[in-house]
Amino acid sequence: MRHPIDGVKVISILGEDYSIKAPAGEEQTLMDAALMLKAALADTKRKYPTLIGERLLVLAAMNLCSQQIEMKKQHAQELERYQEQVSATVEVIAKTIQQN
Repeated sequence: MRHPIDGVKVISILGEDYSIKAPAGEEQTLMDAALMLKAALADTKRKYPTLIGERLLVLAAMNLCSQQIEMKKQHAQELERYQEQVSATVEVIAKTIQQN
């Protein structure tokens, strides 16, 4: 990944250069996203060595999207569990206060 002076990052994906300007303060996020995509492409290429170009890119992107959806589901489930725990704790505290 090259870093031109004007703040635009040139990212090479599958041999193509893409000039992308991140919002101020988000340059590291852009670089991390590029590294994540490259890792996903490498992983997908290992699993499907005959895929090239656009098909490889689409399958890697679909895999990343699937992972994101799964993480959102897991996060929602964890949040629900935490909310249940907090509610149960509040209920115990309320009962304790009422008894006193």
